[in-house]
Amino acid sequence: MAKSGRKVIAANKKARHDYFIEDSLEVGIVLAGTEVKSIRQGKVNIKDGYARVENSEVFLYNVHISPYEKGNIFNKDPLRIRKLLLHKQEIKKLIGYVQQKGYSLIPLNIYLKDGLVKVELGIAVGKKNYDKRQDIAKKDAKRRMDKELRQKQKIQL
Repeated sequence: MAKSGRKVIAANKKARHDYFIEDSLEVGIVLAGTEVKSIRQGKVNIKDGYARVENSEVFLYNVHISPYEKGNIFNKDPLRIRKLLLHKQEIKKLIGYVQQKGYSLIPLNIYLKDGLVKVELGIAVGKKNYDKRQDIAKKDAKRRMDKELRQKQKIQL
């Protein structure tokens, strides 16, 4: 029986800091059996990962999936290139974004959905340093406002 629901295994927090995420897609990924077992244990790192369109196929680079301890000879290279599974229309859409508009394809999450490993692929534009400073200033201002509200609520009680 396959489990229902969605369990996030790895999240790329750095992606939302370094990029403006315009859109995201849920895609499948081609994995070996020992890689799936390692992902289920949470031994995956997508921080430096990116995807590239080559010959009408999409491949995932720089995603580190640690070798499974009990895998022996069946373990694959941890940084090998992995194929992503998309429909033709989705690949054509991605080609348009990447080639014409200069977007990047960044993995945002790896998660289990109904027993299958899925990747949330973000279509992103890089942020400049001043954009990052503006985001930090907004977060700081929001944090201060929330703190003030909590203090006022405590006084009223």
